[in-house]
Amino acid sequence: MNLRRLACLLLLVCLLGGAAHGESVTLYTASSFAGEDASATVYAELLQSFEAETGCTIVDRSSASSESWKQSVLSDFAAGNEPDLLFFFARSADSLPLLSRVVPIAEINRDYPDLRLPLSEALREADGRVYAIPVRPFWEGLLCNTELFERCGLPLPDTWDHLMEAIRGFRAQGITPIALSLMDEPHYIAEMMILACATPREQRARPETFAEVPESWIRGMALLRELEQAGAFPASLLDVRGATALFRDGKAAMHVNGSWFTQQLTEEEMARTAVLPVPPLREGARVPAYIGGVSMGFYLTRRAYSQPDVRDSAVRLLAYLTREDSRNRLAGASLTGLLAETAAALIRPDSLMLSPIQDAMNAPAREAWLMECVPAVAEGRMTPEACWEKVMSLNPFH
Repeated sequence: MNLRRLACLLLLVCLLGGAAHGESVTLYTASSFAGEDASATVYAELLQSFEAETGCTIVDRSSASSESWKQSVLSDFAAGNEPDLLFFFARSADSLPLLSRVVPIAEINRDYPDLRLPLSEALREADGRVYAIPVRPFWEGLLCNTELFERCGLPLPDTWDHLMEAIRGFRAQGITPIALSLMDEPHYIAEMMILACATPREQRARPETFAEVPESWIRGMALLRELEQAGAFPASLLDVRGATALFRDGKAAMHVNGSWFTQQLTEEEMARTAVLPVPPLREGARVPAYIGGVSMGFYLTRRAYSQPDVRDSAVRLLAYLTREDSRNRLAGASLTGLLAETAAALIRPDSLMLSPIQDAMNAPAREAWLMECVPAVAEGRMTPEACWEKVMSLNPFH
C-alpha cells in the first residue's frame, strides 16, 4: 500500500470515528452564517461538534452578508490574511480574485479519493474548474402578507395592474406597500424591475457598451421611479433591519427578498406569507421566470493546503461541513404553510431560473449600479440612461 493510499484511509477513519488526529491544530474559518441567518446557530453547532470530535480549535470570523463583508473578505485575501476555510460567493465577479488562492475540488479528490467531495456544475468557474461546494440554493421573490391583502380587500400582485392597484390601495390606507432598504439592499428590487420588463435572453445579456444595453434594462430602472412616485416604498430611508421589521410586524404589505430571509420567519408568519414572482409589465411579455441559483459554497484555501500540520484537518473540516446531513441542516429549517406552497409554485419545473445580473458584474460596477444609481434613479436624481451610462463606463462584465 503506497503512502498516499494509507493517508487517505487514515483520514477516512478519522472522519467516521472522530479520532484525536486534530489535537493542537487551530483552523481559521469565515462565512456569512451569522446575524439573522437562520443557519447561523446550526453552523456554530457543527463547528463545535467538529472540535469535540477531533480536538481541533476553530477560530471563526463569520459575519452577516453585506457589501462591506464581501470587501473585508477580499481585502483579507489581498493582504495574505485569508482563513483556512471560507463560505463565500462563487461563479461571480466576487470569486475571481480568490481562484488562485483556493484549491480546486478535483485536486482535493485526487489527493483524498475516498472522500468523493461533490463537484457542482452550477459553481464551475470560467476556467473550467470547480472550487467550492454549495450547501443551499436560493431564490428571490415578492413576499406578500396575505392577511393585509384580505383585510384591505386588495388582489394579490399576480399581474402588474394588480401590483399597482395594491400599491395605491395600501398607501391610501396608511400601510407601506413594499418594505425595502434602498440604502442597504437595493439589488432585489433592481433585479426584479428588470425581470418585469426583460425577456430571458435580454436578462442574460452581458453588454460591452451603453449602446448594447437592452431597452428593457432602461425601462426596468424607470419603473423604480414610477413605483417611488406611486408611494410604493417606505416614506423614509430604512436599513435592512428596519425594512424587514416593517414587513414582519405587519406594517408593510409586501417585501422583496430571498429564500434566506424566509428561514427567519416563524410558522405563524409563514402561514400568512405568500411568495410570488415579480409580475411582467405586459401580459405575455415573458415565460415564467424567477431570480435564483446557487451562489455560495465552501472553499479550502491554498495556504491551508500547503501547510502539512494544517492540511489534513482543514480537508476533514471541509468534508464534515459538506457531507449530506450537514448540508441538509445548513439549508435551514423547512418552510411550512402557505409560504411552502407558494415557494414550490415559484420554482416549479417549467419556470426559468435566471442568475442575478449583479453576480456577473465586477465589484466597482456593481457598487455603482446598486449603491449609487438605484437610489438616485428611484429618487429622481438620475435618469435610467445616465445610470447605465455610468455603469457601462466601468466595463461591468469584464
